[in-house]
Amino acid sequence: MNDWDKQLRQMVEDACRHRPGSVQRQKNLTRIIRIVSNKLWKDYNPYYQDALQQTWIYFCQNICEGNTADPYNPDRGTVVTWLNSYLKRRLQDFYIEDQKQKAKTVSPHPSKLGDSDEVINPIENVAAEPEVPDLLEEVRRWVEDDPTGELSSVHISNCPQVTCQVLILRRLPPEQSWKELAKEFKVSISTLSSFYQRQCLPRLRKFGELEGYL
Repeated sequence: MNDWDKQLRQMVEDACRHRPGSVQRQKNLTRIIRIVSNKLWKDYNPYYQDALQQTWIYFCQNICEGNTADPYNPDRGTVVTWLNSYLKRRLQDFYIEDQKQKAKTVSPHPSKLGDSDEVINPIENVAAEPEVPDLLEEVRRWVEDDPTGELSSVHISNCPQVTCQVLILRRLPPEQSWKELAKEFKVSISTLSSFYQRQCLPRLRKFGELEGYL
């Protein structure tokens, strides 16, 4: 273990000494995220950002306490190794799911039977499946409706205009950059990103789980 990994391990221990949800733990976890981000596996496939988002949620939930899986064990590897392993598994899951969806697609190319002039389209013989709602639009509708009022009430300290509702909508594709948002709201990028990781992503994940998307 090199000095960088030792320093990171100490930071994790310091964060986990504070109670869950405390300001001190959140500050320490945000600092770790900033440091680790540049060390994670990089990929350019279309699922990467979704997989990365799930990885940060996994990190926050299991770095100290095992809320959704076994907690992080420093004796088994470094934080970067632990997160990269999870990130690659999520990328593989997305790839497999994408291949399944492609396999369900039937080519619309018509074919002829015998000498008949009748043209048969194979799609016509496939039972219609229930229409699958667009996930992005479902999320957008949920955020805009804010049925419990929670998303519009949770905001950055001393910055009531930057709520979970506002930030999630701005970060949905086509997303605004952190730089643009920081300039607009006059809030640092680190503050916006930290708030998004701590307050917005957990609520997004909870919605996904309740709707059966995760």
